Formats: sequence, structure tokens, C-alpha cells
Amino acid sequence: MTDSAIKWPRVNAAWLHAPALEKVFAALAKGGATTRVVGGAVRNTLIDRPVNEVDIATTAPPEETERLARAAGLGAHPTGIDHGTITVVADGQPYEVTTLRRDVETDGRHAVVAFTGDWNEDASRRDFTINALYCDPDGTLYDPVGGLDDLRKHHVRFIGDAKQRIREDFLRILRFFRFSAQYGDGHIDPTGLAAAEELKDGLILLSAERVRAEMLKLLAAPNAPEVLAVMYKAGILQLAIRTLIEPDRFARLAAIEAALGETPDPVTRLAALAVIHPGDETFLAEQLKLSNAEASRIAIAFATEPGIDPETSEAVGRAALYKLGPENFKRAVLLAWARSEAPPSSQNWRARALLPDRWTVPKLPVSGSDVIALGLAPGPAIGNVLQAFENWWMGNNFPSDAELQRSVLKDLAAKALA
Repeated sequence: MTDSAIKWPRVNAAWLHAPALEKVFAALAKGGATTRVVGGAVRNTLIDRPVNEVDIATTAPPEETERLARAAGLGAHPTGIDHGTITVVADGQPYEVTTLRRDVETDGRHAVVAFTGDWNEDASRRDFTINALYCDPDGTLYDPVGGLDDLRKHHVRFIGDAKQRIREDFLRILRFFRFSAQYGDGHIDPTGLAAAEELKDGLILLSAERVRAEMLKLLAAPNAPEVLAVMYKAGILQLAIRTLIEPDRFARLAAIEAALGETPDPVTRLAALAVIHPGDETFLAEQLKLSNAEASRIAIAFATEPGIDPETSEAVGRAALYKLGPENFKRAVLLAWARSEAPPSSQNWRARALLPDRWTVPKLPVSGSDVIALGLAPGPAIGNVLQAFENWWMGNNFPSDAELQRSVLKDLAAKALA
């Protein structure tokens, strides 16, 4: 490895010259520290992908980082002091600043670290070569472990001994496949795959929250179908998601989303992959600690509204759309489409899936006050009349004629009063 700078390409992006980041660099420079941006921001800039956060590495010890930041009038919060991380806030923008470090002790979930001033040591403890790219404030690129060449080749490769990297943190098994799906070309590094397969039982040591976060990112990645198929064959996917699994159904859903131009939704993809029988959705929600919103989204896999099926009339489809709401309706149609094994080119399924795009769900045109005005006293009868009106309205394809609506509501109220 070498710490020599690569003169080309340089990192040139607006985020690198943001006034807030420049203030952080300036504050640390006053203490004589060498400071560089590391990881995702550098990697994504080099391949013209969005940068969501900027992580910083420095030779300054964490206490010195905190002191220098405060001396410059910046916020400083020891959010990960045991691992050398201080969150520095400039102009309201938080940056995680982490001291260079090396692992002293690991157990597959947590690490004890020692701080160092050696950039090579810091790089060698990271997971993948493409994540060990650094750049100076002026955009000079540093590549101690050959990450730039791997990035150009779409090659996701562990740094050094793959087995050792995995033993340091078993979550790296899932990260290996997730990064392969995000930044690879569908092929998996054979050395990394062999190491992941050999050490896969370490996945059972991980918390549900960590597994959930990695799996949802993986499911939405561009090459997820190809990568999940490899994980399934190796017996790794079954340890991360412990239900029956349908990789082929997942691949069909991904192809359908692509045909429709839909942005992949990881929770819908999770339902396609692993919600096979009633009860699976509850098991998955508990196993992966899904939020209530996520749990309700995978439960839609078993929606029974007849209008989901494109063989029914569009009027029946509209009734289903009204009951489920646009997002759940489209999700239910996509999942049913994937289960049906109909091709992504099916025009009938396409038309039903896109129904929310061409028909706006109307609001129920009457309310309880309208029923009370017709002579009913407040109470359960009000709800019964409204329910009867809604059933008539849906069953007749949502007529908008106000006079007809008043007439029907009046008749229903009269029956309730009789």
C-alpha cells in the first residue's frame, strides 16, 4: 500500500467546496492535523452518483478534534467517542469526523480500536477497496488499496484477507452483497463469495436492526435479482430472511418495475421475495423489526379486493383503488402480477397497475351532518346510512351527479327512520 496521491482524476464536486465543510477543514488545520474526506462521498463523486453524506477522517485525536471545533465556534458532539467519532456542526450541517484507527480486538459485532496517525493502517481496517478512497480539501485523491481500479471495473473486493474482514464484523457479509448489487455489474468476487459462504453462520449473531437496514438497501439495489440468486444458492439469504424465499418472484417484480419505470420500493420487494403464505408478513415484521408502516405495506401482499385482478372491469378496479388507496393499490397489483407469472409486457396488468395514474380517487361526497339534516338523531344509525350510501356509490362507479346523490341519501335516511 502507499499513501502517495493520485494526480488524476481529481475529486471535483460542489460539496467539497461547501462553506460549511471548508470551516471544518480550517478548524482542524489550525491544530496541524491532516484531514481528508473518506468513503462514499469520494466513491460516488468519481462515478457521478449522488452524495448523501460526507464523512471525514483526521489524524487529530478525538478530544483534539472536539477542542479545535469548539475553538472555531463550531458545534462538537462526541457521538462515537469510543471509536473516535466527533460530530462537528458547521452552519447547521453535521459532519462525522473520525480519527484514523486500527482494530485491536473484534468479536464479529463490535470492535475495540486504537487511534493512529497512519493512513495505511486506517485504510487496511476498512471493508472494501472502493470504500477506502480519500481526498484532500483541494481534491487530491488518495488510493492506498487499489479502490479506484476496482471502482472502474465495477469490482467489489474485500481489503486484504476477506475472511479476516468478515470475522471483524459479520455484517460485512450482507454489505458485500449489497455493495455488489449497488456498485458491481452483477458478478460476485469469488474470493469474497467463498469467505462469505464459509462464515455465513455469523449472521445469526447480528441484531435484527442491523440486518434490516442492510437488507432493505440490498433489495432496492440495481443488480439485486442477480445478487440475491447467488446468496440463495450459497444458503446465505436464508439466514438473513428466515421464511420461505422466492428469488424468481423477486426477479419478476424487479422486471415489472423496470417495465413500468417504477422506482424500486424495498418493502414491496421484500413482500415479493419472502411473503409466500399467510403469517409470513407477521413473522417478517417481528424478525426484522419492521416499523408499523413497513409491516402494513408487506401485509398488502394478501389483499383480496377483486379489482386487483385485471380480468375484472375497470369499475371494479376503481372500487379496489378507493378502498386501498393509491399506494397500497399499486403495490397489491404489482405483487399479484409477480405471483401470476404474467410477463412484464402484459398490457392488461400494466393498465391495472397504472389505474391510479389516470383516475383520481374521489372523496365521499356526503357526511354525517348531511344525514342529520334529513332527520336522523346522532348515533349508530348515522354510520349505517353513510356505509349504505358508500356501498351504493362504489357499486355504481362513483356517480358525481349531486342531485342523484341527494336522492339516494334521502331514501336511505328514510328507510333508517321507518
